[in-house]
Amino acid sequence: MQDSANPIRDQRRSETTRTLIRVSRTFTAERGLAGFTIEELCAEAAVSRRTFFNYFASKEDAVLGIPIGHSDAEAVAAFMAKPSPAAGEISPALLADLAELTETRWRGFEVAPETVALLIAAVDKEPRLLARMIQLGIEAEQADARLIEQREGLSEGDPRAELAAQIVGAVSRSALGAFLEPGNADPLAVVFHRRIEATQALFASQTIPIGKPE
Repeated sequence: MQDSANPIRDQRRSETTRTLIRVSRTFTAERGLAGFTIEELCAEAAVSRRTFFNYFASKEDAVLGIPIGHSDAEAVAAFMAKPSPAAGEISPALLADLAELTETRWRGFEVAPETVALLIAAVDKEPRLLARMIQLGIEAEQADARLIEQREGLSEGDPRAELAAQIVGAVSRSALGAFLEPGNADPLAVVFHRRIEATQALFASQTIPIGKPE
């Protein structure tokens, strides 16, 4: 998260970040990544080349909305500070807390229908971005699984940690799809909470054990 000691500076940085993301996505959707230069992007965004590289490492990172120096350390610390369960057990609030961590991370990015639609259009034009997005998603879930192992006191490789991260990741993707549906007027956080509640209700309803394979 950005240091908020100077609100005016932080607001200006956020606005510049959003502008660079919007322009890079628009240009990519229209021309592909190779169809424009950093100089053209900077001219459209009214920033210098040096400013661009203070914000993003590459055009690709700008399109995907991955700014330099972005940190979720504060959100992760809050997640890790939750009460630890008894040895070998899982916190009953684990999925809810992981969902809260995911939502907090989203607040650090501009997630609105029009900006996400621009990202989708950019990926349609430049399919290799999809591979990077998938890889980033896998890496994020793996990192969250390690956090869960630490917080819950689980051994390395415990499948419950990986499954928890994958479940919330899947719910996040489901919520994003619903958020982008035509006619939806609810904020992403509201849609996400509905999906989390539905997931919890689904699991709570499954009381019959699954049989073991022969």
